[in-house]
Amino acid sequence: MSDELQTKVEEVKQDADVQRELSKTTPRKKGPAAKTRDKLLIGTHLALLVCLGVIFYLTRLQVFALSVNTRDLVRRLVITLAVAIGLLIIQRLLEVYLIGYVGNPVHKYNMARVLRLATWILIGFVLLTSFFQNWYTAVVSFGLISLILGFALQTPISSFIGWIYILTREPYRVGDRIKIGAATGDVIDVGYLDTTLWEFGGDYLSTDHPTGLVIKFPNSSVLNTPVYNYTWPLFPYVWNEIKFNVAYNCDLEFVSSTMQEVAEQEVGEAMMKRVTVFRELLAQTPVDQLQVQERPSVMFRVGPNTYLEAIVRYLVHPKEAGRVKSRLIKNLLARLNAEPERVMFPRGDQR
Repeated sequence: MSDELQTKVEEVKQDADVQRELSKTTPRKKGPAAKTRDKLLIGTHLALLVCLGVIFYLTRLQVFALSVNTRDLVRRLVITLAVAIGLLIIQRLLEVYLIGYVGNPVHKYNMARVLRLATWILIGFVLLTSFFQNWYTAVVSFGLISLILGFALQTPISSFIGWIYILTREPYRVGDRIKIGAATGDVIDVGYLDTTLWEFGGDYLSTDHPTGLVIKFPNSSVLNTPVYNYTWPLFPYVWNEIKFNVAYNCDLEFVSSTMQEVAEQEVGEAMMKRVTVFRELLAQTPVDQLQVQERPSVMFRVGPNTYLEAIVRYLVHPKEAGRVKSRLIKNLLARLNAEPERVMFPRGDQR
């Protein structure tokens, strides 16, 4: 480990120590509390359990004139429903009072999804066993049904496998900005079978602003389609450029220094920190010798007509790219237009 990287690790440890000590002196936040909806659902389930208990008790007292087989069937159904409702109550309590302590919203979302899936699998198994006399027969029947459904429902099963892949490998998470196929947007939901995006850009806008459209695609798409994640957790930034056309006979040194100065005022310090992280990531790959500028850079390129292209390149968070670019364009034009003798933009048919 290099001295620079070792120093950064020590700084992170010190920050962790500081946060730990601060947590001792600051009052602890109250634990997660059940919302009105949660209380209503739990109360409703408890009321159903009481009703099922009354029905079961009445069948034992033989209040209803039922045959022995019918009475046994009713009891079995009551017990099955009671177990299913009990599992739902446990799932809701765990979701509120255990998963509620998780600070990371993405991890909280994923854990809640897994818990709900596990609950419904258990409920399905309990319902299945209620129709058989022993567990062995139920397991065999469950396996046969799964085999039949596996052939009949290949596409949904592939999407479910895609959900497991998304959960474990995390090509994207809720809140990420991604591109998959022709769809681009912010991930707002990852279901068991499909993913929902809040589209940005698209066919109606030329900027990275949300269009208001919702895109859904099956989770199986991640198994055979490249996913472009613009907000990768380790480095959630992208390189961006602003390009102006300038005349050949303008003061290129002035243009370069002015554009770099304006860009540094906007993103300079933040960009230096981001590039440091980027270099550390590159150092762990075979492309560690790639040259990366820690400040905004300006370059010139010959245009297709009678002008040069002055390009300023900088690093920015993808969700801030549009706002940062708008501010930079205004500031750049104000500074460059203030020196018309040194900065000459193409005119007339030379644009």
